Amino acid sequence: MFPSRFDLVVAQSVGEAVEAKADVGEGGRFLAGGQSLIPMMKMRVAFPETLIDINRIAGLDAVERSNGHLHVGALVRHADVAASDAAFGAIAAAAPWVADPLVRNRGTMCGSVAHCDPEGDWNSVLLATGAAVIAQSPGGQRAIPIAEFVQGAFTSALAEDELVTGLRIPVPSGRFGGSYLKLERKIGDYATVAVASHLELDDSGAIAAAGLALTSVNPVNTKVVDAEAVLVGQQPSPEVFAEAAELAAAAAEPRDDVRGTAAWKRQVVRTYAKRGLAAAAQQAEGS
Repeated sequence: MFPSRFDLVVAQSVGEAVEAKADVGEGGRFLAGGQSLIPMMKMRVAFPETLIDINRIAGLDAVERSNGHLHVGALVRHADVAASDAAFGAIAAAAPWVADPLVRNRGTMCGSVAHCDPEGDWNSVLLATGAAVIAQSPGGQRAIPIAEFVQGAFTSALAEDELVTGLRIPVPSGRFGGSYLKLERKIGDYATVAVASHLELDDSGAIAAAGLALTSVNPVNTKVVDAEAVLVGQQPSPEVFAEAAELAAAAAEPRDDVRGTAAWKRQVVRTYAKRGLAAAAQQAEGS
C-alpha cells in the first residue's frame, strides 16, 4: 500500500525542526531512519500530515564518550553503535541483535527508543544501564530518565513539540560488565524473550550497582527493581544470580502465543537472567 498524502519539511537545525513541529502540532512527525514510521504509514496505521526530516541536521550523528557518559545522537544508526569502540557492556552486546542488517543500516537508536515498542531491544538496555533521553522543544532542553520516559506500549513522556536529540548513558568508572541475551525465531525478528543485564563491582569485588530489564514479556519494557536490590552488596555467585533470576521470572507476565507458552517464556527469562548476570560478572571481573 501507499501512504496517505503528506507535506515534507527538511529541517536544517534542531531549532528549525522543533519550531516546525510546534507549528503543525499533532499532525507532524519527525523522520530520521523511518524504519518504524514508514511501514506504519504504508499500512495506513499512521497518517501524519507533515513529515519533518531531520537527516540534514549537523551534529546529531556522533556516538562518543565524554564527561563520564556515552552520548548517542539522534542520527546514529544501529549499525553505527555496533561498529563503535565507544559502546560498552549491554549496549555493545545488544546492537548486533537489533532487527536485520537492512534496518540496522537505516534505523536510529534514538528513533527506536522514542517509538517505545515493548518488543524493541534498546529500552530494556537503557533501563538496565540507567540512561537518560535528551529532548529539545522550543522552550529548551531537558534530560528524561529512561524509567520515566517509557510510560507504556508506544507511549513516551515526550511532549507534543519535543524532539529526541540524543541519549546519555553513564559509563561506570570502576569494573563493570553487561550482556543482552535475545531469543528470536529468525534473524531480524522481534524478541520472543530478551534480558538486559548490567553489573558494577566495588574494590572488594561485591556488586555495587545492578541493572536487569526484560523485553517482550510484559506490556512494556520492564526494569526488575526487586532483582536489582537483591544483587547489590552481594558477591557475584551462581546462588545470588539464581535468586535474582527467580525474581525476574516472577516479574514477567508473558502470554501464550505462536512463539510459545507463557510458562516456557518465563523459564527462558529465568535462564537468560542467570546467564546474563554471570556473563556481566565475568566481564566485570576481567576489566
